[in-house]
Amino acid sequence: MHQYDFTEPSTFLVLTLLMFLIVVFRYVLIAGIFYIVFYVFDPKGFERRKIFPKHKDPKQYRKEVFWSVFTSLLFAIAGGLMVVMWQKGYTQIYEDVRQFGWWYIPVSFLIAAFIHETYYYWLHRWMHKPKVYRLIHKTHHDSHITSPWTSFSFHPGEGVLQSIIIPVIILFLPMHYYTIVALLTFMTLTSAINHSNVEIYPKGFHKHWLGKWFIGATHHSLHHTQYRFNYGLYFTFWDKWMKTESEKYPENFENHTI
Repeated sequence: MHQYDFTEPSTFLVLTLLMFLIVVFRYVLIAGIFYIVFYVFDPKGFERRKIFPKHKDPKQYRKEVFWSVFTSLLFAIAGGLMVVMWQKGYTQIYEDVRQFGWWYIPVSFLIAAFIHETYYYWLHRWMHKPKVYRLIHKTHHDSHITSPWTSFSFHPGEGVLQSIIIPVIILFLPMHYYTIVALLTFMTLTSAINHSNVEIYPKGFHKHWLGKWFIGATHHSLHHTQYRFNYGLYFTFWDKWMKTESEKYPENFENHTI
């Protein structure tokens, strides 16, 4: 990596293009697997787990993919900037696992996920202010019934706001580059789960000592219908602490699990 000067425009362009292909591939792979399993391979088998049985307008699928690909470009630019920052020595990214030890890998992952969750929760609440909502967040909520393809379906303004947090985190939090890749993959995976419109978690998961802290399709689908509840990204703790978790969540969860 260090043999290339990514501040040089042509090299940065190639880097960004490569990042874009990686992000789009990851989005299509993960969202595609969920879509094929839930909607193509065995749709009747998952019918009882669907939050909303009504079928979506095919035009909305196309819109979701379009906006998701555009968001992927914004994420790729942010990824390219992260590499430039790393090369210039502005970040806390490290390469040798022994520098902090293996124990620090999961710890740094959890710290970064907590920071990301906190940032997104409060950003999400701000984006639901009427003027801001109409300007940048409505694009995502045009998907009243979500699907795995909704994962990255954001207005460019929201895409930019979502893309800046990881570059900010690596300015002060030491992270191995594999941990960053794991966090970005986790983000894509959980987004597909939360937007799948199919509850994959088992009965009683929302009451389990660990499961109650994780967001799933039921939790996030309620946000797409109620708007003023369930703002979380990965976890439920901010919604629980700030009393913004929907009262309908327990009943709705049990109705869509087996």
